[in-house]
Amino acid sequence: MADVNRTNGGANLLALRSHNTALVLDLLRGAGAAGISRLELAERTGLTPQAVSKITARLREEGLAVEAGHRASTGGKRRTVLRLVPGAGHAVGVHLDRDALRTVLVDLAGTVVAERCAALDLGAGAEAVVTVVAGEVEALAKGVRGGRGAGAAAADTRSSAGTPELPAESLPALLGVGVALPGPLDHTRGVLHRVTGFPEWDGFPLRDALARRLGVPVVVDKDTNAAALGLAVAGERGSFAYLHLGTGLGAGLVIDGAVHRGARTGAGEFGHQVVQLDGPPCGCGDRGCVEALCLAAVARGDLAEAARVLGIAAGNLIALLDIDLVLMGGRTVATAPDAFLRGVAAVLDERARRAGEQPVPVRAAPGEVADGAAQLVLGPLFGRADA
Repeated sequence: MADVNRTNGGANLLALRSHNTALVLDLLRGAGAAGISRLELAERTGLTPQAVSKITARLREEGLAVEAGHRASTGGKRRTVLRLVPGAGHAVGVHLDRDALRTVLVDLAGTVVAERCAALDLGAGAEAVVTVVAGEVEALAKGVRGGRGAGAAAADTRSSAGTPELPAESLPALLGVGVALPGPLDHTRGVLHRVTGFPEWDGFPLRDALARRLGVPVVVDKDTNAAALGLAVAGERGSFAYLHLGTGLGAGLVIDGAVHRGARTGAGEFGHQVVQLDGPPCGCGDRGCVEALCLAAVARGDLAEAARVLGIAAGNLIALLDIDLVLMGGRTVATAPDAFLRGVAAVLDERARRAGEQPVPVRAAPGEVADGAAQLVLGPLFGRADA
């Protein structure tokens, strides 16, 4: 797959990351199928009409934008509207969990057009895991080579997840691969640290290893950060926390509309706050961590206790950051969403009542981690690398 990024489409798309172009692309994406006129683009970006015309002409040449009809103008002359071509480029999002792997193929509009799921053992060793991840990505994006364009006819083949796959030669460009997995890790360098329960990954350059194998740009981030980015891109506003309870427990933080990773990608290690000094040992080496207490309660079937502990930890987070919203996700939450949402909300409501404040709302998070991982690649194209 080493030649994928050298296709004309991929090279040209990756060159479109100027600030002004990103502003226009983001507005085109937000306008959807209805489109937006050049005059509206100029008004909303603050760019001159001449600058907008140059940018949109280039986007049309690259196949990223097309005319979408006309709209009546108050001045009498009809305005031509433009829309984004979602199929002009794609990204792959990878959720690399401790025991499972999910990959999705996402178009420029953020729509998942194909996906694959596979079992995985994160403790099988770096070489084995990289081979599995690369194989799943290659199988999912097999149509990238020699793409015929977004309008190519699609055959109804099926992925391992049972969803339609795109046929060979149907994708004009693969922009890259976003990989989301448990931390801690270094997002900037794409290097893993001592992943909880898997210390053998410490220091492994996952980003570079996958980029060499796949021949496309790779971005690596914590699963919770990727999910939070996906939620922000999808429309969640303000400051919120995404709490992910699956094989582990973590948080993705969005502060004033931007993902907060911290100086060393260390923010959001929510599961490893100690709430019981003499509590059970945790895989991180401490005792009484929220993650250990939650997972132990889940293991013995006491979801009410798991939700209570999660609510106490969420209350600490709210008190520290004064966030507006708590969103919850992860496969453990998905098994009994009502129990977790009610339990966490009850703790937060009681805490707010004592303080004489309005409780912070708690909701289930839409979307999946892999969807957000794809936004790690698409975000910079639209000027939204941090949402």
